[in-house]
Amino acid sequence: MKPINLVLNVLWLIFCGIWMAIAYAVAALICFVLIVTIPFGIASLRIAGFVLWPFGRTTVPKQNAGAPSCIGNVIWIVFAGWWLALGHLITSIPLFLSIIGIPFGWANLKLIPLSLTPLGHEVVPTDEAFGGR
Repeated sequence: MKPINLVLNVLWLIFCGIWMAIAYAVAALICFVLIVTIPFGIASLRIAGFVLWPFGRTTVPKQNAGAPSCIGNVIWIVFAGWWLALGHLITSIPLFLSIIGIPFGWANLKLIPLSLTPLGHEVVPTDEAFGGR
């Protein structure tokens, strides 16, 4: 891991990463309790890990994601996605109020589409996503 990514991840964790990861973990726990929604819980935990430590990683669409992912994302938006998107929006507002928090506020806003449609995406290192090393 590059030193700058480590610094950014630690600052992210302090300012908003821990709170959003907890929100995703709670959503996953609810999904696991309801048994039928276990795939949603797995996706939520995957995003919780990404939200906890995002710098140096990115998400890419899965090549084999099809209609079930699309249908699942619609269900996810209705029951949990919009709550998590609202959480990202609310946590970005105080970040925009300070100079050092502005980049983190933008990063938080960039996570809103992923919070709305988590199925059909996978988390990969940034180097793999863009084909470089």
